Amino acid sequence: MTTKPTPFDELDRKIVATLIANARASFAEIGTAIGLSATAVKRRVDRLRATGVITGFRATVRPAALGWRTEAYIEVYCDGAAPPRRLAEVARKYPEIAAAMTVTGAADALLHIRATDVEHFEEVLERIRSEPFIRKTISYMVLSHLLPDSPEAGASEPAPDTGAGASGGSDAANLP
Repeated sequence: MTTKPTPFDELDRKIVATLIANARASFAEIGTAIGLSATAVKRRVDRLRATGVITGFRATVRPAALGWRTEAYIEVYCDGAAPPRRLAEVARKYPEIAAAMTVTGAADALLHIRATDVEHFEEVLERIRSEPFIRKTISYMVLSHLLPDSPEAGASEPAPDTGAGASGGSDAANLP
């Protein structure tokens, strides 16, 4: 037995876009913007939630306001083929890991790290490196967010246009 895909029309797209931009927008505000009643918007949002299109609502917080002023990405290289389940277990152990994913290419995984400062980042890196199946890591410190409104950036101020680029390399070369 096959299930029919949930219809997703232009009005649904507009509702989702509005909620992505401002999850606190009222049904009435959304309705006014897209030409529907508040009740019709609520029915559609309820359907989008029930079908898993909308999975939740959240506050976006500027990480620096919470003391997380240093940000980096770490490529993780494992001995053998570490199963994603095992990598996920490791990632859950560290509150500094904001996101973790397996990737294609030479690395086995990519970790997004937030730390209070460079020293804290170095300590987290050493704990990650001590995992028995991790062969090596390569780190990339974030200098600025080129897309400051992206979810990865949090609610931050636009990056100044300094012309500076990102740099990366092996951990030994990038850490004090």
